[in-house]
Amino acid sequence: MSTQREQWGSRYGFVLATIGGAVGIGNIWRFSYVAGENGGAVFLFIYLAFVFLIGVPLMIAELAIGRQAQGDAISAFEASGKTRRWGAVGWLGVLAAVLLLSYYAVIAGWALKYFSGAATGALWHAAGADYGGYFKQFISDRGEPLAWQALALTVTMFVVARGVRQGIERVNRLLIPFLAVIIVVLAGYALTLQGSNAGVRFLFAPDWTVLREPKVYAAALGQAFFTLGMGMAFFVTYGSYMPRTFSLPASAAIVAVGDTLFALIAGLAIFPAVFALGGNPAAGPELAFVTLPQIFLKMPAGVAVGAVFFFLLATAAITSMVALLEIPVAALTHRFQLPRWRATAGMGAFVFLLGLPSALSYGLLSHIHIGSHGILEAIDYGVSNFLLPTTGILTALYVGWRRDRAFALGETGFNESRIGALWLWLVRILVPVTILGIILQSAESF
Repeated sequence: MSTQREQWGSRYGFVLATIGGAVGIGNIWRFSYVAGENGGAVFLFIYLAFVFLIGVPLMIAELAIGRQAQGDAISAFEASGKTRRWGAVGWLGVLAAVLLLSYYAVIAGWALKYFSGAATGALWHAAGADYGGYFKQFISDRGEPLAWQALALTVTMFVVARGVRQGIERVNRLLIPFLAVIIVVLAGYALTLQGSNAGVRFLFAPDWTVLREPKVYAAALGQAFFTLGMGMAFFVTYGSYMPRTFSLPASAAIVAVGDTLFALIAGLAIFPAVFALGGNPAAGPELAFVTLPQIFLKMPAGVAVGAVFFFLLATAAITSMVALLEIPVAALTHRFQLPRWRATAGMGAFVFLLGLPSALSYGLLSHIHIGSHGILEAIDYGVSNFLLPTTGILTALYVGWRRDRAFALGETGFNESRIGALWLWLVRILVPVTILGIILQSAESF
């Protein structure tokens, strides 16, 4: 395991690559419908609190673990030298990334299908007025969702196989600024629509009675973990490629702010349009694929706007898939000395097979339910509300209690400062206690 490890070419490239990994379907498709189902503004405020009180401290902790170990996620948690049992936390993180990627690729395939249809005009002509029927016919087909799932994974594998600098960093340097411009333009356009103010009020004017609903807290924490990439060894892996000249706290803050701004602006691109044109903000997972296409056709130049939106959704999904695939690929190349291309191809094929039940969960396997959820929704709920938060708790306990204070404060760069003491208290006490409470609430509502 003594092979030369790649590093990011620059802090700018690292930040863009990390934002690219965090920004994805979770910021656009998932954030919009979860916020819509959970009261809008109050959900947003709780979500923001979790991002900065739970997410950022954990992000710094994960980056510190990865940079100190300079290895894969599993080896990083074994680095205390006292026992190898903590490597199980790394295994959990890798497992979470693989499970998430298995169904994430399915949804990314949906986005690619809709982008292709919107760009060529086939979507608007084929669907007619019945977008709900069109979407259900597509996802229930036995073959087409698999083809688009395979395409999404193939593109992702091509990027990851090229390595950290030539693949991951280069692609994100190109795409993330471009995606930022697109989402700002879409938001600006949506805000010009007559009646869009109702969507802005929905997103920013809180109904405080929603605070009494426990499910909102579980949804907000699950969304924070999902969109930031916490608990899936993402920051441990990307941190392992960081030179020591990079500031961990500053990098984590920039990534969190960038990811959060992307989600907020995506909300401003979607909810004003939904309210202005009579849509339902609580339409659930179908919001992007059923509600929005109908809204686009009511807009001036809506066909072009729809094509741009689905390009944004598909491209953001690919940048996140690159980060998710890199996590198990890094483990395979480091622990088993496999060539990167072989590890990428093997893991990509495995993820495709693992994702088949999710891809077929609306058709051939639609009769199978776990609790009240279909296969894809059940995996999403389990990963976002149980597996990721559990790994987050264990990561906090590892950094806060297993590793010594000198490692925690020294590796992060906080040293014996007041901010460092506050961060360590958050990691040791507030983060695990809060996450545990939300996990227990999620278990009651499953």
